[in-house]
Amino acid sequence: MTNPAALRRTLPSGARVSHWTAADGWPLRRFDWPGAGRGAILFQTGRGDIFEKYLESFAYWHAQGWSVSAFDWRGQGGSGRLGANPHVGHCDDFAPWIADLAAIWAQWDAPRDRPRVIMGHSMGGYLTLAALLEGVVDADAAVLIAPMLGLRSPVGAWAGGKVAALMRRLGDPARAAWKGHERPGAPDRRVLLTADADRYADEDFFYAADPSLRLGPPSWAWLAEAFAATARLRANPQLATLHTPVLTLVAEADRLVDPRAAATVTARLPDARLVRFGAESAHEILREADPVRDRALAAIDTFLAERAA
Repeated sequence: MTNPAALRRTLPSGARVSHWTAADGWPLRRFDWPGAGRGAILFQTGRGDIFEKYLESFAYWHAQGWSVSAFDWRGQGGSGRLGANPHVGHCDDFAPWIADLAAIWAQWDAPRDRPRVIMGHSMGGYLTLAALLEGVVDADAAVLIAPMLGLRSPVGAWAGGKVAALMRRLGDPARAAWKGHERPGAPDRRVLLTADADRYADEDFFYAADPSLRLGPPSWAWLAEAFAATARLRANPQLATLHTPVLTLVAEADRLVDPRAAATVTARLPDARLVRFGAESAHEILREADPVRDRALAAIDTFLAERAA
């Protein structure tokens, strides 16, 4: 019988990890796992993430015949850093990330006669939807998992954005916005992400094997851009004309991103459905305890069977 922890913590024998070089010469660490021909999934992680955290989900889709690809965003994981402090998640602008996604999508060797699906978690969900709206990704279907379409803030999104923009101007914009990892004042980082202690521990397993993959808090510049970029997306009139089928999964108890913003955006899309999770789920829906994760995977299965057959 397969050890679940071993499945989550071992690179599949048929998968390949390589580096893809962007047009400006930046190397991005990439994951590719060819499947049995059902179609191809390009999975995008969240801020500070590494693709290894989702090996369990990749294995689930691969067993159904899907090819699975992913990459670490520039500035995090195995794709280098954008600031002098390697433990701070810095960026001045989200546009290079969308450009990287567009370039990889354009060069992706997934067959065009089979469904091509894009999925994005958290910040990856925002970047996925932004790329679809800009027309640089032409997926047959999209899945947004706890997408960052609004941020949680102790003072509200409007005031939070103003504070972040001010702090960006007042000092080094690449300095850490706080000392912890996900958000200030959180007593236990795991509570913010998942109730499953074993899946949460997978992250530290990979960081222990390669400490260079670890990233800490965001910079003030990242935070200011996140507030501003998500606000612009929510106001984008092109939401009403996006005809890519979209499935959005939200956790109502999410303390990192705003599930109400995600629900509002999804309601404006012409061809979209929303699946909600209650207090049983934190931010990382696909890394939650089995009842949550199984329901999420089942919702994705149904959606792909109907819209990416």
